[in-house]
Amino acid sequence: MASASHRRPLRKRRSALVWTVAVAAVGLLVSLVIALRPDGAPDTVRTAAGTASARPGASPTTDKPTPAPKPSTASPTPRRTPAAAPSATTPSARPSPAATRPSAPRPASGTAPLAGRIKPGTAYTGVATHYDAKDGDGACLYGPSPDLMVAAMNHADYETSQACGAYILVRAASGASVTVRVTNECPLPCAPGQLDLSKEAFAKLAGLSAGRIPITWSLLSPGTSETVAIRYKTGSSRHWCGIQALGHRNPLARLEVRTGGGWSRLTRTEYNYFLSPDGTGCGGSLRLTDIYGEQLTVDGLAIRPDTVQPTRKQFTRR
Repeated sequence: MASASHRRPLRKRRSALVWTVAVAAVGLLVSLVIALRPDGAPDTVRTAAGTASARPGASPTTDKPTPAPKPSTASPTPRRTPAAAPSATTPSARPSPAATRPSAPRPASGTAPLAGRIKPGTAYTGVATHYDAKDGDGACLYGPSPDLMVAAMNHADYETSQACGAYILVRAASGASVTVRVTNECPLPCAPGQLDLSKEAFAKLAGLSAGRIPITWSLLSPGTSETVAIRYKTGSSRHWCGIQALGHRNPLARLEVRTGGGWSRLTRTEYNYFLSPDGTGCGGSLRLTDIYGEQLTVDGLAIRPDTVQPTRKQFTRR
């Protein structure tokens, strides 16, 4: 009896061991099945990976994030590679012709296709200083001014004399204002936006003792009874000439001379003359274009150096 009672616990231990081994085997089999699933890893592993891309067809509101599909045959919607993206040269990627073809500039109020730094309808800020303008002449070489409501434009906005002849409305913080015509250049260190006004013009805004005041200013297209005039520079002939336009209401963008092949644009200098270094077009027809694109054609002017020749033409008020 003693030996029988000694063997019973041994059978119980063997039974427990068998069940333990069986459970472990089942667990191992389940683990192998899960590991060999097509999506490659159990949910707990995918969650730990930290990816949030949903599988194709999965709900975007699912709580448990899943990884983006791997680029393999098991993925029903493989991710597009850069090589598969549409090329910039394919017809679908090209802008439409209407979006790339620039329209021809049209003269229109409020627009200025040929404007440089100074554009109509724009308010500029800066400072005003003052200088002794004497008779109103300056870098633009217009000669004595009929009045002394003139200004020297800072070097940047002077823009190789493109500002010459521009009418500018200047306003001070006090509300006072004055209209001036650009006849001169204010060299560096005059900053962009700065106007050096004649003492007479500055006095319309503040006392001369102020020396320097904050201002805003903008381009004008004023009413005027004056017409455009042309002047040939000293030394001009059929072989070389410099041509200047005076009295234009709006800033001048181009001056061209007629040639056998049409119109030839002359180069503008900082002293506000347009040069023909080989004599092309000297003494012939001229075409003037303002910043709005309006053109005036002038015929029949002889080469008369240092003589102001009126044209009876003027640009439209804007």
